[in-house]
Order: sequence, then C-alpha cells, then structure tokens
Amino acid sequence: MAFWSQELQAGTKDPKRKYRFKIIFTGMGDGIIWYAKTVKKPGYNVTQAEHTFLNHKYYFPGKVEWQEVSMTLVDPVSPGAVAQTNAIIRSAGYKPPGSSDELETISKGKASAAIGSLKIIQIDAEGNHIEEWALKNPSIMSVDFGELSYEDDGLLDISIGFRYDWAECTIKDGVAGVDGADLGRISNAKGDKSKFFNTNGD
Repeated sequence: MAFWSQELQAGTKDPKRKYRFKIIFTGMGDGIIWYAKTVKKPGYNVTQAEHTFLNHKYYFPGKVEWQEVSMTLVDPVSPGAVAQTNAIIRSAGYKPPGSSDELETISKGKASAAIGSLKIIQIDAEGNHIEEWALKNPSIMSVDFGELSYEDDGLLDISIGFRYDWAECTIKDGVAGVDGADLGRISNAKGDKSKFFNTNGD
C-alpha cells in the first residue's frame, strides 16, 4: 500500500529522503565525512549502435558508461579539507615542476589507493542502511576550492568530481519490490549478479 494512503504507525517507512545520507571516504578520514554537503549518486548511460536500412533506423544497446559523481564539502579549518584533497592528488603521483630528474607521474593504481573506499549510503529515520553505493577504482577528475567574496558571509565549499570504473549497489533485505520475484528477472544472467546489484540483511 502506498505510504500516503495508509494509516501511519511508528514503524511505517518514509520514502527515501534527500538529507538522509552519509559518505564514507577513507581518503579524507577513517569515518563518516560529516562536512559533506551534497553528493550526486552514480548513474550510467547505455551507448547505442545505429543501423540504417532504407528509410528506417534500428538501435542496438552497447556498452554501459558510468557517469561522473560530484561531491560538495564544507571547507572546515579542522580537519583541513584543502590539505587532505591536495594530499590525495600528491599521493596519486602528481608533483609540481621541479628538477629534471623528478619523473613521478599519476597512475591509476596510486590514484585509486589515495582515495581508498568511497561509499554513498542512504539511511532511514532510525539510521539503518537502506541503500549503499560503492565506487570501484575511483579517481579525482576535478577540484574547485570555491570563490571568496567580501559580500558573502556563507560557508566556503569544495567541489570534487570523481571518475570510477563501475559502482556496486547493495539494498537492504526486506525492501518490497526487490526481493525474490524481481531478482528472478536476472536469473539467466551469467556470473555473480551481486557484483552490480545485491540484497543483504546487514
């Protein structure tokens, strides 16, 4: 029954709310990034191959391309978010120009290791996990440290853009519509289906 047409009880679940989330970003610390302000959830496009015959066009699904994820952080003095962000880029292999024998450059392995685990977790009113996205092999693609102005007394933001190879989505067991029958739709798929979509009771 829809949430708006039933008699509400203490255990009635709300729809997912935009402000009920937390971010685990080990490159910035060991726990929840409390100064996270907004984050874009992972998404993907499916490329299309086009075939033309006479005056007809036919389209065939191709590759899945994951979209960039953007995150906005408040810039606290402590912990030093600017310093931590720059340290991630440095750990990825970037070094400002110096002597001619300094030859280190950025690599995918170092970039991913510098970020560590990056998870976007949606929670319910009790703080329980209901949906979790884990970005795999993430790397920083853009950083914007914000704009200063004498005419604005707001908090300063840092915007970070991430690229990643793919994301894994885990949805808590017992969520109506994702148990049993719906999972049967992918029962003929080859390989470990939980690598993209999984349900668990944790």
